[in-house]
Amino acid sequence: MAGLFQECGAFVIQADQLARTVVAPGKTAWKEIVKTFGAHILQADRTLDRVTLAQVVFHNPRKLSDLNRIVHPRVAREQIRQTNAIARRHPNAVIIYDAALLIEAQAHERMDRVLVVTANQPIQLQRARQRDGLTKKEALGRIRGQLSLRTKRPFADYVLDGTLPVTRLRPQVRQLYQEFLQEAALPHRTRPSRLRHS
Repeated sequence: MAGLFQECGAFVIQADQLARTVVAPGKTAWKEIVKTFGAHILQADRTLDRVTLAQVVFHNPRKLSDLNRIVHPRVAREQIRQTNAIARRHPNAVIIYDAALLIEAQAHERMDRVLVVTANQPIQLQRARQRDGLTKKEALGRIRGQLSLRTKRPFADYVLDGTLPVTRLRPQVRQLYQEFLQEAALPHRTRPSRLRHS
């Protein structure tokens, strides 16, 4: 979905990419993760073994909370830094923050709009397995580690059906982009529009 907004001219910040940046070897978050979970969650090149780490945290709410406590604030700071850098160069930019855990990380509180993109569980499983190379059990664990769609909907300003073909989604995205673009030109605008996948 973020790609469709990018086609329209929006700037996209991917939360997953920010998370990879803040946990790079030697970074403070990386050191804290290794200290908290042990060196067995590292690969040979010292980067985090995301599959192993996921196996540790997605079946243990306390450990997942520990990981989120380490990563989320640093991702938030990097998102704000990148948003401000874009806004300085392009004051009327539409900025889409693509974050799977937007609500869970309370990042929605610093955004202008929330767009929830829905998908049923079979499609969520298929996409998670294709994107991250997960087993069905691993993908289910990640999905269950997120808030339910019923919980997320009240936070949404807009809801799009992510199961629709691109040919039907593209016009809806273009319409939303034009709305965001008009809002971006208003003098009171200070924060980016938000994109939340479900």
